[in-house]
Amino acid sequence: MEDAVGWQAGYRCLESIIVDDPVLKNAADTAWTVYRARHPDVDPFDSRRCLLERHLLRRREERESDAEELASFGIAYLHRLPSDGC
Repeated sequence: MEDAVGWQAGYRCLESIIVDDPVLKNAADTAWTVYRARHPDVDPFDSRRCLLERHLLRRREERESDAEELASFGIAYLHRLPSDGC
C-alpha cells in the first residue's frame, strides 16, 4: 500500500497521540482510507486528515467507542467538510 507508507513518512498532525491509541489509529486510518477511495482526487497529505484525527480524538474522549464506531463517525465527519479542501 504505497499511499499508506508515503503518508506515514510525511505525516505529523496528532501522530504521537494516535500511535499510542491503537483503537484511535485504526479508526482514523479506516475513515481516511474509505474517504480517499471515494474521493481519489484528495491528496494523502490533505489537511482534512488532521481535522479527522482531532474530531475522532474528541469523540474518543467524550465516550468510549470501538474502532468501527469511531471510523463511522470519522467518515460522516469527512463528508460534512467542504469538498474544496480546508
